[in-house]
Amino acid sequence: MSKSLLMATVALALVGGTAHAQQRLQPGAPAYGDLRQGDEQLDSGEFVDTWTFQGRAGDRVSLSMSSGDFDPYLLINGPGDFSDENDDGQDGDTSAALDLRLPADGTYRVMATSYEPGESGRYTLDFQGGGGFGGGRGPGVGVGGSIADRIGASARRGQNNVLQPGATVREALERSDSRLSTGEYADGWRFRARRGQTYTLTLQSGDFDAYLVARGPGGLSEDNDDDPGSRGSTDSAITFTAAADGEVQVSATTFEAGETGSYSLTLEEGGQVYAEERGSNGRYGRGPQPDRSQPGSSGAPIRVGETRDGRLGQGARTLSSGEYVNTFTLRGRRGQELDLRLSSGEFDPYLQINGPGGFSAFNDDDADAQDSRESRLIVTLPADGTYEIAATSYEAGESGRYQLSVGDGSSYRPQPMPNAPRGQGPGDGGSLRIGDTVGGALQAGDDTLDSGEYVDTFTFQGRRGQRVAAELTSSAFDAYIMLTTPSGNQIENDDGDDGTNSRLDTALAEDGEYTVAVTSYEAGETGSYRFSVMPSQGSPRQASVPGGPRVYAIMVGVSEYGDVQSDLPYTDDDALKLAETLRREGVLNPASVTLTNAQATVASVESAFRRVAQQAGPDDMFMFFFSGHGSQTDGEVSQVSAIEPDGRSEGIVLSDGEISDREMARLFGTLRTRLSLLVLDSCFSGGFARNVVDRPGVMGLFSSEEDLTSAVADKFEAGGYLAHFLRAGLSGEADGDGDTMVTAGELATYLRREFTTEVAGVEAETSEGQRNYQNLVIDRGGVQIDDVVIRLADNGRMGAGSH
Repeated sequence: MSKSLLMATVALALVGGTAHAQQRLQPGAPAYGDLRQGDEQLDSGEFVDTWTFQGRAGDRVSLSMSSGDFDPYLLINGPGDFSDENDDGQDGDTSAALDLRLPADGTYRVMATSYEPGESGRYTLDFQGGGGFGGGRGPGVGVGGSIADRIGASARRGQNNVLQPGATVREALERSDSRLSTGEYADGWRFRARRGQTYTLTLQSGDFDAYLVARGPGGLSEDNDDDPGSRGSTDSAITFTAAADGEVQVSATTFEAGETGSYSLTLEEGGQVYAEERGSNGRYGRGPQPDRSQPGSSGAPIRVGETRDGRLGQGARTLSSGEYVNTFTLRGRRGQELDLRLSSGEFDPYLQINGPGGFSAFNDDDADAQDSRESRLIVTLPADGTYEIAATSYEAGESGRYQLSVGDGSSYRPQPMPNAPRGQGPGDGGSLRIGDTVGGALQAGDDTLDSGEYVDTFTFQGRRGQRVAAELTSSAFDAYIMLTTPSGNQIENDDGDDGTNSRLDTALAEDGEYTVAVTSYEAGETGSYRFSVMPSQGSPRQASVPGGPRVYAIMVGVSEYGDVQSDLPYTDDDALKLAETLRREGVLNPASVTLTNAQATVASVESAFRRVAQQAGPDDMFMFFFSGHGSQTDGEVSQVSAIEPDGRSEGIVLSDGEISDREMARLFGTLRTRLSLLVLDSCFSGGFARNVVDRPGVMGLFSSEEDLTSAVADKFEAGGYLAHFLRAGLSGEADGDGDTMVTAGELATYLRREFTTEVAGVEAETSEGQRNYQNLVIDRGGVQIDDVVIRLADNGRMGAGSH
């Protein structure tokens, strides 16, 4: 008889041997056993040990059995005639594994046995249950410990988990190591960081795709999959400047679940690894360690207003492409404008500055001086922190003396350049300043596009966050503008307000030189035109949005569910961290409410709605945020409609009950705010869209589709991916054009981009167990792309239309 046929009656099929007490399985704790003579046997002759655990409906569990003595086989049965079995966990692997969603509450019995009769020997049984497998957040899903909690548990063979600057540790991820709730093995390490010091962590392995996580003082939260300095590499590297003294906790893990193998982890102190590409040459890479006797080579500090003399040559640090480089460190402020100049009479200078958040800018020649042997950078710093300035050469091996100066860039204005020699008129191309208006003509002899249109080209210097309006008017032809950014992105416009003129009104997304092609809609059109690039305050919709503490928020996070549901990691922190982020940005109104765990009752949430809704007015933004369990229940037949086509109702699970999508719609109906945002990071949350986002001014952000679960973002130590990226987006990361306003379109674009990068491939499932992947749901309803979600505090940022 096959094992499959035994499943329904396995309790009756045990014969012979000595009866043994059934042993309990504990989630996360390996169990060890021994199949041998005297054990109970299946009637087909295999020895068997029986283990039990208590399960609840909806729980997901993972069971794996391994042995070096025999070919393992797993059987399980439970309430309601539930049964399953497994021989081999993976192709070519004799271990047995089961990943299950439990159908009912009750006791489940796990039979650890062998594939062939009479086999014996030792085995290990690993059990992840009650939400410890998969990271989902439906009923009973998603328990997992923080990386910090695992630091002590995963100490490696006498290393004591301590990293030393300049040293490399060589270890291995093994199946006996701690695991993230998403299935990746992880080793924990730590080191002491000093405020203002720059550190680089590098994780390398030839056996798996490396992934690094770093958490520490001053809000340090860094994650990296692939080293940006090595194209195609599966190594991982993180560089950061410590914002405060304290212990940094590091997790060395993998990109894919279940990967194992050897690795090396290196901690470097004192300078940034130049892993970013340098212009089109892509020449910045890791070179030898600098000779600290060279001026500037070891990150010597420099301040605004200072000038340093130095020398490139033998003994200095060398880039992988062969150029000598000296580095200097500068403490900068968010929004600070710098004028950096590197000059030399002995080599062709090249400047680069790197800083927090991946900021990088570089320059070869001073754009304001022809045939210059000077490199000049005008930059606006994106954040507070330590920046590194690299003084190097354009060609490999060049050496000689140089002078580096750091000046105040706030008064910089680009010098006009001679017009391009394509035509005779003053508007036939050339350099403009913002605020200039020129006249010109499209005519035979001008440059042409590939499609046959004549074109004049203008350039102007722009700064991130400046809002400008480029306008082209002509009575002779149908005007067309093409704006190209410093990084090569192109924005086009055909018609302005009157249909034949062209107008582009936009906030500039980066520092540098912008190019505008003035042309026509049809090929071969000619005639005179008037062209201007002017400061703009943007649309009245944006200009009228007030700043300050205008966000009235109810932020709810539940991790501790008691007997209601299984507990969840980090979901209460999601609410607390969001409140802190909005408070730090100066946008959170004091009337806002944060409720976590036992505070988050149905009555307290409804009461908070009444209080906050009463105070929030037509100039304000309201947000309801929830992170925790979601539910889905079958409704009455009469509920099948355009609003509930599946006849099911969705809800959010609080500490003592639920709020359904229909009840949430009723609560949102009491608001009279400029814009209202519903953010739910929970299973089945997409089902709220139809009921709530059905009125003007309401926008919905949901972590999953209507019938799918959501995952815990364990790698980010967040209850959910949406919660994690929402905080970053509302702190300015979503402000794509730098104008201090996060619009609905910007927020949606940012969240979709981050989900595509980080959440692609994260599994989800329906309540019936059908498998798919987690997908973000965004419903703007009647909210327009340019509607402002929040106006950030300036804090040195460039304001709209400012210089």
